[in-house]
Amino acid sequence: MSEIETLKADLKKLSAKATNAKMNLHDLSEELPVNWITILPVAQATYDAFAALDAARRKLKDLESA
Repeated sequence: MSEIETLKADLKKLSAKATNAKMNLHDLSEELPVNWITILPVAQATYDAFAALDAARRKLKDLESA
């Protein structure tokens, strides 16, 4: 499997993880003020998931343009 194909497979996994994190943050927001103490960890997990997704997308773009 080429590096681009591997990265595309990883992108699908990262996208699913980011979507799940987004939904967790959304669900938390709807339940507030219950579990307000979990805002920071849930938000950080969401941020980290989207940062990883963005980095992978940039890497794929670089590989495809090379």
